Amino acid sequence: MRASSVTGRFTTLIGSLLAVAGCSTAPARVQLDIAPEQGIRWPAAPDPARITFLGEFRTPADLGVTKTAWQRISDLVAGSAPDALVQPMAVVATDDRGRVYVADPGAGVVHVFDRTRGRYRRLQAEGHQPLPSPVGLALALDGRLFVADSKLNQVLVAAHGATVLRALPLQATLSQPTGLAFDDATGRLFVTETGAHRISAFDATGRLIERIGTRGAGSGEFNFPTYLWLDTDRLLVTDSLNFRVQVLDAQHRPTGQLGSLGSAPGNLPRPKGVAMDSGGHVYVVDALLHDLQVFDGSGALLLSLGSQGSGPGEFWLPNGLWIGPDNTIYVADTHNRRVQVFRYTGSTP
Repeated sequence: MRASSVTGRFTTLIGSLLAVAGCSTAPARVQLDIAPEQGIRWPAAPDPARITFLGEFRTPADLGVTKTAWQRISDLVAGSAPDALVQPMAVVATDDRGRVYVADPGAGVVHVFDRTRGRYRRLQAEGHQPLPSPVGLALALDGRLFVADSKLNQVLVAAHGATVLRALPLQATLSQPTGLAFDDATGRLFVTETGAHRISAFDATGRLIERIGTRGAGSGEFNFPTYLWLDTDRLLVTDSLNFRVQVLDAQHRPTGQLGSLGSAPGNLPRPKGVAMDSGGHVYVVDALLHDLQVFDGSGALLLSLGSQGSGPGEFWLPNGLWIGPDNTIYVADTHNRRVQVFRYTGSTP
């Protein structure tokens, strides 16, 4: 077959695929800015609303984003990983909610929902290799995304707009990295090493500068820690098999804890994601209780919402949690294969 004939047929194929891609209708955006009185809320009336349900998403279409024509052509020709969430484990978002990232071991990718540009893409390792276990995320203000893969024993990084994740050259061997937190003020990256029962801190060059904690049940000790949340002067650590969240001060000394083993609200038999809102309230999702619990700064329970199910405000083995500066709350509802979105609408100190 002559080269001109092959070229002509390839051009025709590309033209046909572009025509198909161009005919697709852009999905309607999910409205995440509804007024508090319009949504499902907790607690129920007549009590003042504290948390309002804003929506959920499983696919790019649910957030009003889509692929470029060339991405769709590539998928048609070569195949691709799923676009829909399969096993969402962690979620982070930019301060303006313009981009949302979801770590998904089931799909072997990090999903990138760019609501500002109306685009969707997937992040994988170099060579477009699937990620075996992306379970932790952190986002820097300059747009860098950090991903902890617990099977690769690596933290990977991608600059804003990058198409692949590359291993971060940390000057230490990691043992089952899971939770991440990044300090923009100092450039320090905190990594939970679940297999070593500690938190490791690295500077901007990747040099190990501190290791926090050892295995145990005492104050400042950990038993399979997982998720992290970094506040201005506090580091929150999900101390999973001690059934609690520990609070460390700016010098990483233990100052308190919340939760305990049990099955009632206020207990944390299987704590997962942890986060804080602008008012200093501490949020924890619990995978065994299938709920989202809210505590005050002293560790007293303020509110518990959720039970096992698939409706709004119901969960099935939830994991990751993220709260933006405008108090938008994202929960990785893992076995429901979705992310639920809420907002804290109560008063703040």
